[in-house]
Amino acid sequence: MIERKARVFNIQKYNMYDGPGIRTLVFFKGCPLRCQWCSNPESQTRRYEVMFKKDVCVNCGACVPVCPVGIHGMVNAGACHVVDRTKDCINCGKCVHACPEAALAIAGEQKGISELLEVVEQDWLFYENSGGGLTVGGGEPLAQHEAVANLLLACRHKGIHTAMETSGYAKLDVVRDMADVCDLFLFDIKHMDANKHHELTGVRNEGILTNLQWLLENGCNVNIRMPLLKGYNDDDAEIHAVGRFLTGHAHRKNFKGVDLLPYHKMGVSKYAQIDVEYPIKDNPVLDDSDLQRIENILKGYGLAVKVIKH
Repeated sequence: MIERKARVFNIQKYNMYDGPGIRTLVFFKGCPLRCQWCSNPESQTRRYEVMFKKDVCVNCGACVPVCPVGIHGMVNAGACHVVDRTKDCINCGKCVHACPEAALAIAGEQKGISELLEVVEQDWLFYENSGGGLTVGGGEPLAQHEAVANLLLACRHKGIHTAMETSGYAKLDVVRDMADVCDLFLFDIKHMDANKHHELTGVRNEGILTNLQWLLENGCNVNIRMPLLKGYNDDDAEIHAVGRFLTGHAHRKNFKGVDLLPYHKMGVSKYAQIDVEYPIKDNPVLDDSDLQRIENILKGYGLAVKVIKH
């Protein structure tokens, strides 16, 4: 029997932010959204991507002859190393090993479900003592829903709690299938207005809200997460719209409240490493008074709210 494989780009242990207890995060590569504030730009495509730290590179050219597909080159009479983004990396890793300054890395690798499960199981005692477990994120896990479902089901068979960070952007049938194997959904609300949602993320949100409604109405554990940017999605009208949408679910035992995630600049440096311009030019950081205002509005709708700062 051929084992299903997944395309992942990171595994993070001892996480305390993304679900209850101590958790292992598995980040799946590929996402249909293009959120302007994305802190993992290397997660957006399914392709392997060369991460290149220009400020570390000494332009020695050691990576050029070892790359079998010609991604690396030297310009300006051999004085400057460049990466050709039109060519597909095959993740052979030869350039990474050749680089004397650790200026190169490859984002993305193929992992079998059994390999991922083995890594997750290494911290089983931490999960047992803290009420933790596995959280899958990305990228967007629903974009690799079959592989993700296999991993979550394998964890369930081992008695490991499972959670999923998701934008909710998928067909409802996919979400229904995932509900059978996921213990907790960490579900983003980025903006309530469909047009504004499209402007900020590249997709509309009608299907997302339908999926969220279904999860809440069908007894699935849901923790709402709101990434917040000053001047983008923090105005009173937007927050009241969120409150009105969620207030009818506040009494449900499976509704686990709202986490406010204030904007941070973690991950900004990674854009330069893949030769992509960071979309946000201003500084949309919320101050404590902004967060208190938002928290008070949502609590006025009977919602449990907490601020999560990384």
